[in-house]
Amino acid sequence: MVTYYLILSAILFSIGVVGVLIRKNAILIFMSIEMMLNAANLALVAFSSAHGNIAGQVMVFMVMSVAAAEVAVGLAIVIAIFRNKESVNIDEINLFKW
Repeated sequence: MVTYYLILSAILFSIGVVGVLIRKNAILIFMSIEMMLNAANLALVAFSSAHGNIAGQVMVFMVMSVAAAEVAVGLAIVIAIFRNKESVNIDEINLFKW
């Protein structure tokens, strides 16, 4: 039964990787990273329930709380860049160039 969850997790992770590599919008890239993180969380929960150990589920709770903080900081950075450059397209953002 764990194999179905792992297959779903691998599909979600693959969609996230493709989204990170193909997309040019910073917000969509953040969404793809979050999808990859949720795929890893799904695999942790699947293994945790298969082995009857709650440690994986506790780890997922911690990962989700850190991910929420990461999203808040990332969105604040994207909003600051948008206010400065009027775009969230990563090809048009050249803040680190002289």
